[in-house]
Amino acid sequence: MKVTQEPHIALRPVPVVLVSCGHGKQANIISIAWVGVVCSNPPQVAIAVRPERHSHGLIRETGEFVLNIPSEAQVADVEYCGTVSGREVNKFAARGLTPVPGSAVQTPLIAECPVNIECAVRHTLRLGAHEMFIGEILAVHADESVLDANEEIDFTKAAPFCFNLGDYWSLKEKVGSYGYTKK
Repeated sequence: MKVTQEPHIALRPVPVVLVSCGHGKQANIISIAWVGVVCSNPPQVAIAVRPERHSHGLIRETGEFVLNIPSEAQVADVEYCGTVSGREVNKFAARGLTPVPGSAVQTPLIAECPVNIECAVRHTLRLGAHEMFIGEILAVHADESVLDANEEIDFTKAAPFCFNLGDYWSLKEKVGSYGYTKK
């Protein structure tokens, strides 16, 4: 028997990313768990940011952002960047994170994250408490150490993690592959 609940965010767990935004001395980092793939051709992702956040204004002003996928070893960086305002502190300096130039946008990548995804904002949508930025993926960067023999990202090596009801969780193991039931 199922129990009906009031509408709430029941889609859990969700991926965690560090989003870099802004340029030069204004470069900032925000932790975001409201993120996802929204289109495969052209490749696009969406992030949802509250308008009162410092990063929201930077993304609106520049029209770009970088999704940096942190590894499990960076959970403290994610927690810090999600609880401190970039209006008051330089998060790159505070956490010892290295801003590096991308190839398609002016917003810096975070060198310590194993995967970085450069995006240009193509659409914005006011949703209520958040505004969604839909970004077209212009470039993807991956540390050589997380690539497999075919130069694809091996996420068992990249070790991303997710957010689940206020907690951070690692990903344990593969339980199947797309199309495996058809074989």
